[in-house]
Amino acid sequence: MIFGIGLVATANDFGNQGSLPSHPKLLDWLAVDFMESGWDVKKLIRKMVTSSTYKQSSIGSKELRELDPDNRLLARAPSYRRQAEFIRNNALKSSGLYNSEIGGASVRPYQPEGLWLEKGNFSDYLKKYEQDHDEKQYRKSMYTFIKRTSPPPYLTIFDMPTRDICMISRERTNTPLQALILLNDPQFVEASRAMAYRMKTKGEDSLDEQISLGFQLALSRKPSIEEVQLLSALYNKEYKKFKKDINGANAFLSVGDYRLPNKFTPSEMAAMTIVANTIFNMDEMYMKR
Repeated sequence: MIFGIGLVATANDFGNQGSLPSHPKLLDWLAVDFMESGWDVKKLIRKMVTSSTYKQSSIGSKELRELDPDNRLLARAPSYRRQAEFIRNNALKSSGLYNSEIGGASVRPYQPEGLWLEKGNFSDYLKKYEQDHDEKQYRKSMYTFIKRTSPPPYLTIFDMPTRDICMISRERTNTPLQALILLNDPQFVEASRAMAYRMKTKGEDSLDEQISLGFQLALSRKPSIEEVQLLSALYNKEYKKFKKDINGANAFLSVGDYRLPNKFTPSEMAAMTIVANTIFNMDEMYMKR
């Protein structure tokens, strides 16, 4: 999960038909260290993510990629699309909506109406989906209630498997539906609006500073000059459009339950929400590098 491919590539098959370890001595050392730590999982993970191997750049030379296209030599950092739960968690965290409460009952965030009715004939209790409308719906994705016959669509679109059988590893696909989720799903539109408010209130008076803050919140880096120019132009274009269409701006800002203070005009907030949503749709937001 951390490096994209394990030291044994076939984690679902440790038998004679599976792959041999790429680094058998390292695997033995990690196993002994894990046992001697008292089976401390957090310590093991910390050791991996603070290692020089993990902290490398994921950009490798042409020669290295030709020699080792699957990065089995661990000569560069991993690069792959994040899991569905992580993508949503990152959006909630960047926006400031994230509820860090630990433990408790499952929660029910946004979901299209009627999905459970189609597949809920055998259970009156789970026949109708009742969404949570408080801060519970902003809890991390591991607490999302999952109905086996009708899992949350945004999770399945990002390749979360069903609960019918045990899956050791997930498929990773790249489809247009994933882009549509990031652009239009109420969870991500609402998170974009919340992050836009953070950008407007904490990014000083300069549009460039506000865009830079959005990059740091979502992507953990500062934008390039070209990126600032592109997003500044996008903001100005959307601001002019929404200024002529206040009803459209208000309708766009009404997506989701979360309501922001009326500190800025609808045109300003709607335009900055478009900018924040654009940042959420950059591949750095959902790719691990």
